[in-house]
Amino acid sequence: MTPPIQTVATHLPDALCPPVPQRVRPIAHRNNIRVNTALTVFISTIALSVISATALPVAAQTSSTGTSSTGWTATPTSPAAPMTNAPAQGQPSPQPGLQPLMPLLPATPQTDSPFALQQPLPAAQGRDTYILGAGDAIRIDIFDVPEFSGQNGQYTILSDGSLNLPWIGNVSVQNMTLEQAANTLAQRYARYIDDPLITVTLLAPRPMRIGIIGQVNRPGIYTVNPATGATSQKQTVSTAIQAAGGITQLANVRAIEVRRPTPSGEQSITVDLWRFLQAGDISQDIALQDGDTVVIPQADTIDPAESAQIAAASFSPATINVNIVGEVMRPGTIALPPNVSLNQAIMAAGGFNRQRARQSEVSLIRLNPDGTVTKRDVEIDFAASLNDATNPPLRSNDIIVVGRSSLASTSDFLNTLLSPLNGVFSIFRVFDGLGNLLAPSPRNP
Repeated sequence: MTPPIQTVATHLPDALCPPVPQRVRPIAHRNNIRVNTALTVFISTIALSVISATALPVAAQTSSTGTSSTGWTATPTSPAAPMTNAPAQGQPSPQPGLQPLMPLLPATPQTDSPFALQQPLPAAQGRDTYILGAGDAIRIDIFDVPEFSGQNGQYTILSDGSLNLPWIGNVSVQNMTLEQAANTLAQRYARYIDDPLITVTLLAPRPMRIGIIGQVNRPGIYTVNPATGATSQKQTVSTAIQAAGGITQLANVRAIEVRRPTPSGEQSITVDLWRFLQAGDISQDIALQDGDTVVIPQADTIDPAESAQIAAASFSPATINVNIVGEVMRPGTIALPPNVSLNQAIMAAGGFNRQRARQSEVSLIRLNPDGTVTKRDVEIDFAASLNDATNPPLRSNDIIVVGRSSLASTSDFLNTLLSPLNGVFSIFRVFDGLGNLLAPSPRNP
């Protein structure tokens, strides 16, 4: 008769059932503990196999009750059921009532717990590229030490770039990657834990401070706060330029420089956003890090064809300012969308003053990237599409001068010339009025 399960487990050698450590013991005993996790798992697996093989007949005998003395549920079998599949020659016959063990399923995690762990961010922040600093929220997991892992291992890096951790005290992780920080902590914890396995996970990055200078409309220092949801996507060169109001008309997008501080010194990265626009090379629109400075240089010359494409890009300003002076209904500075045409600008100003404007041509004054100013006359053709001859695209700070017609010029000249005579005639009219007042009234006959 097969001995009970308890008896079998009692007669197993002690080497097959070593105690599994649940936590690191107090400091006084830590140096005497040597835990070999792989050997423990291997020996425990062998012990479980021996117990399972011995317990199967007992489970079959207790199938009528549905549950064995150990609490394991066995699948009931009918003793009258014939064996339809005979064993192959040379193979042992299966014992009656023997059923394969069902695989053990892991317990379903509780997702509705009010103490659920904060989930790490997606892998957008690379473990090899993200540099830790003050304000980063991280999670430290130490294998087989649940007291200092998971929810108990969530920390925010202090203002001096350090962490205050149990047992090892203050540890600096400033300017380290996640892997470097994990290795540093493992070295410190090695005094108390044998072969510590430590993982550092970024939960929430700190607010980034990015400097933007050069040919942008609003240069300065900008702060990206992750609390506003900005961590859902990377902060790139193009998004930083958008935050600074977009590039100016003098910007050279082919040679943008990103200056990045690193532990070994300042690193300079060249970005060509023109390749990004032309070929869709998204590698040019690099992700920014805290402390980066974006420098947009000034272009020597700008191709008009390229200027039109750049003006339509996302990193260009949403509007441009165009000055319209002269004989229009609403002269002044008007905010217009990029790549607006000359005809559209005139219509936005209310159109020509038909009684005074010279409607055949206007003057276009433009500031060039080299600092020079050009002026040219453009013939007006409201039926023309966008073209450089009669309906050119405008740039920011262009000036449109609408002149007077010949009739309006002649009228203004005569008014200017005769304005002194109008004063003389006004004096004569005054004296004539006084004479009429002083003259005696005629007597009635």
